[in-house]
Amino acid sequence: MNAFLLAIFQVVVLLYSVVIHEVAHGVTANSLGDPTAKNLGRLTLNPIKHLDIFGSVILPLFLFLVNAPFVFGYAKPVPYNPHNLTDRKYGPAKVAIAGPATNFILALLFGLTLRFLPDVFSSSLVPQLLSFIVRLNLVLAVFNLFPVPPLDGHWLLMTFLPDSMNVVKDFLYKYSLPLFLVFLFFIFPWIFPLVFFLFKVITGVGF
Repeated sequence: MNAFLLAIFQVVVLLYSVVIHEVAHGVTANSLGDPTAKNLGRLTLNPIKHLDIFGSVILPLFLFLVNAPFVFGYAKPVPYNPHNLTDRKYGPAKVAIAGPATNFILALLFGLTLRFLPDVFSSSLVPQLLSFIVRLNLVLAVFNLFPVPPLDGHWLLMTFLPDSMNVVKDFLYKYSLPLFLVFLFFIFPWIFPLVFFLFKVITGVGF
């Protein structure tokens, strides 16, 4: 597979991984009583409905062209109204965890496929392609669980922090942008050892 086809494959995998992530949020919200995403036509795997021109196209292509260590991107967030949820207390956390959980399930399914792949495929490109799918979805899962707005993990933190910690909640929202940038540039690179570990546990092979 030449570099161009590999780039196309990676972009397609990235696109559908983030689309499935966002649809999982919408499906969960809908199941909990909020039809916002459904009414907006966002409960679909049609990538056009979820495309963010910068995050879904320009950013991943740029990272590939500059030979970045990992291709990354995002889709438009699926909107939902937490006031419509039947479970007001834990509903936002359930909606939030649905995205990363779906990425982890994808990593597990393709990782186990790689682990038990017949030897006849060992000399083909199949292991390389499966490995990329697993790595990408593990990165998306771990990345989105970090508790800083706008990442999914912050909803988990907000749900379980007691009211006595409202000062922490206010701080996270007030300084969400600088905190996110600090995470992105200084903390995010350190999550890769965890991704390497999970990859090896699931697939049985090195990263």
